[in-house]
Amino acid sequence: MDNFLSVVKEVWQEGFLGIGITEISISLMIIIMGIITRGVLTSRIIALFQKISTKTESALDDVVLDALKKPLGYVPITLALYVVTVYLPLSGTADIFAQNIVKAMIAFTIFSTMSNAVKPLFTMFQASTLLTASMTMWLERAARVIIWIVGIGIILDIFGVQIGPLVAGLGLFSVAVALGAQDLFKNLIAGILIIGENRFQPGDRIEVEGQLHGVVESIGFRSTLIRTFNTAPMLVPNKDLSDVRVINHGEMKYRRISWTLNLVYSTTQKQLANICDQIEKFIAESDLFAINPDQAALAKTDELGSSSIDIRVICYTEPMAFTEFAKVKQALIFEIINIVRGNGSEFAYPSTSIYLEKNDPLNPEDYLSKAKQENVDKTSDPDSGIDE
Repeated sequence: MDNFLSVVKEVWQEGFLGIGITEISISLMIIIMGIITRGVLTSRIIALFQKISTKTESALDDVVLDALKKPLGYVPITLALYVVTVYLPLSGTADIFAQNIVKAMIAFTIFSTMSNAVKPLFTMFQASTLLTASMTMWLERAARVIIWIVGIGIILDIFGVQIGPLVAGLGLFSVAVALGAQDLFKNLIAGILIIGENRFQPGDRIEVEGQLHGVVESIGFRSTLIRTFNTAPMLVPNKDLSDVRVINHGEMKYRRISWTLNLVYSTTQKQLANICDQIEKFIAESDLFAINPDQAALAKTDELGSSSIDIRVICYTEPMAFTEFAKVKQALIFEIINIVRGNGSEFAYPSTSIYLEKNDPLNPEDYLSKAKQENVDKTSDPDSGIDE
């Protein structure tokens, strides 16, 4: 029995790699306390700062707190790991490995904080109108990639991984990748050109005639996400948007209404003049329409059509959503109907008239009888080559 107790004591004291079970248990408790502290830090303290930030008018402090919430949670765990490495009686390779883990966690926390701080930093630049939305998006993503490349390089160097040969190997690998990923680089360059030329921004309504029409949601490194009007997302490669004529409705100064009104030919000149004057007066006095300095609104007799007298109506509104624009057009249509009919005229529709000459001795029934008779004579003629 004494031998058994001595074995248990030996196992308890030596434990794993010469570390007793008591030290291991205390170390686990320290790590658990670090995890609990992380939860308290992120839920209570950060929540307190968020409550304070909601009372300020600026939204930047809210963005900063959201960005730093996750990295700050790594601090208690890093401290717990450091305390464990100091407490445990480590030596040799185990001690070096434990210290490297703590150093790696410190580096990871630092670069995680830097990566998350990129967003509020570029938000400030965007708010000051120095950068557009798409440029901010691209620079933010590029900055994150660069930060993490440097961070991973430092972490690998902490563990003794030589970065120089790795970079040289990646250089040779990148040549092989470039040969098989030409479309990727074409789309990347096209995306840079789209942003550099400021062709469109997220939120703009763009159109490629006969191909697509929708609202830009994001401009990525390879493709642009466009939300079509049936709410379905469409991913379009950037190179397909850089080499075509894109209509950017989001940059329009005014929305244009250009109509042709077809009136019956019985409309007199006086009626036409009154109709045009009253339409122009309604457009000028209504708050629904805007004044375009490059083209004044008009309602003028434009053409003598094949079956109507045509009036051209052109006016403009401020840029607005489709539903509001439809309401403006409906109000104009109702007013035009009242003006046209109030002046004793009416709208024309395509029609065709057939006239018979008065000096023709035969009426339509005679033509039909004559055609039937000629057909009977032809079929009864034995020399016509047609059997009865």
